[in-house]
Amino acid sequence: MARPRTTSDEAVLAAAARALGRVGPVRLTLGAVAEEAGLAPATLVQRFGSKRGLLLALAGRGARDARLPFERARHEGGPPLVVLHAALASMTAGVRGAEEMANNLGFLQLDVTDPEFRAHAASHARAVEEEVAALLREAVAAGELGAGADAARLARSVQVAYNGALILWAVRAEGDLVDALRADVEAVLAPHRA
Repeated sequence: MARPRTTSDEAVLAAAARALGRVGPVRLTLGAVAEEAGLAPATLVQRFGSKRGLLLALAGRGARDARLPFERARHEGGPPLVVLHAALASMTAGVRGAEEMANNLGFLQLDVTDPEFRAHAASHARAVEEEVAALLREAVAAGELGAGADAARLARSVQVAYNGALILWAVRAEGDLVDALRADVEAVLAPHRA
């Protein structure tokens, strides 16, 4: 008879994300994740098969959960652009420094070079773009953005500004990430403000 799981896969994936932020995908080991999760490395092998399997599970969770920051921000309420900024800021909540951001950006190499990782990354990117576009359409309807604003096109620009802000902040290692993110997204939105 199998022993019941005392640590959920979600808790293991959260531990993997924290370990990934500390050491990056290249230096990440099942041992480091197991230690972070309070499990034996053999348990991770049983559940995920390998480091690659664990990282794919982490990427899959990211794709599945892409809409959650937007749902939480909507639940908090406010005008559409306030919700947008809150959702984007919450997507960076786990990042505590430029080195951690750089370690997380190391995952991007897997996303662009490996078809299985790319599928998860593309799903995540589409979900975020759809959520941003929906909020921008709401902002047009609410009069926060001008009636001529093309929400779909602007959503892509917001997403580019968001991702660019993350990279520049990691490279420059100066200032507050959320402040930098807000300023870069606002620079994109400003010409369309009503």
